[in-house]
Amino acid sequence: MSERTHHEFTVDEDGAPRLDLLVAQRLGLSRSQAATLIANGHVEVDGRRERAAFRAAREARIAVDVPPPPGREVLPEQLPVSVVFEDEHLIVVDKAAGMVVHPAPGNWTGTLVNALKGRGQGLAEGAASERAGLVHRLDKDTSGLMVVAKTDQALRVLSKAIAERRVTRRYAALSWGHLADDAVSVDRPIGRDPNDRVRMAVVATGRPARTDVTRLARFASTDLLRCQLHSGRTHQIRVHLAAIGHPVVGDDAYGGGGARKVVGLPPKRHFLHAAWLAFQHPMSGEAMDFRSPLPDALRTCLLTVAELPDLIASPNPLEYFHFYRADR
Repeated sequence: MSERTHHEFTVDEDGAPRLDLLVAQRLGLSRSQAATLIANGHVEVDGRRERAAFRAAREARIAVDVPPPPGREVLPEQLPVSVVFEDEHLIVVDKAAGMVVHPAPGNWTGTLVNALKGRGQGLAEGAASERAGLVHRLDKDTSGLMVVAKTDQALRVLSKAIAERRVTRRYAALSWGHLADDAVSVDRPIGRDPNDRVRMAVVATGRPARTDVTRLARFASTDLLRCQLHSGRTHQIRVHLAAIGHPVVGDDAYGGGGARKVVGLPPKRHFLHAAWLAFQHPMSGEAMDFRSPLPDALRTCLLTVAELPDLIASPNPLEYFHFYRADR
């Protein structure tokens, strides 16, 4: 269960922004969230409560108490979910694009967690109930493989394996333009975009993030890429590819959303798919290896940009481009 957290920082600049903006920037919140904290008396400046428009002087000490979010029951729902593997410890699913992973404000129903609970199975409760069992996440409009823990022990072991980079997560991506080299490692920190709290960005104050990118094919205006995560920051692949000037095709948030009809991509879909997931079973140590073919929408897009007749007969075009070869 989430707990109350306390934060303190010192204003280190002259002409600091108004208090709600300052708190939002320092804590990674939206301006409205920061304003609510201030209005409810959870923010003090040098021991005093001030209004949202107050501007603190240099060396002022800001203290912020963030109360736990109000509890909300996560209800089981009968929703379609593709199960790739399941035992008493974990479940591997192939998430469809458009499905949110866990409940949150604005999406309390219709999520993957709701769907898994609707199957009548227990999920690890080592985190807040709305994130029950989640070892890692996928963006709403990203499809593909995820592992979810059914027991707290499996959650601990798998989460540690993620942190120690012992879980292989490889994504198929189509990006605009052409990489300078066939293999690129993007090692840049990611944090909240200071100008738009909904987006992420490469920022000096962000958390370390590394994505290894391999070009599998070069088409007229796009590259087919295999992206391997070495960290798990929000929107990591999308942010990193946009930062090097090659956003994911169809990604409206990070500059790749144009020319959908040209590449045969439907609305509200970007070309990013978690196609390969490998890890050791948290209890037995057995090697687990799962592979997901491209969904129909992305397969159609790839056939359109590739213009290769041989691909039409291929049930999984990623095989044609050697996506699953370990030496690529």
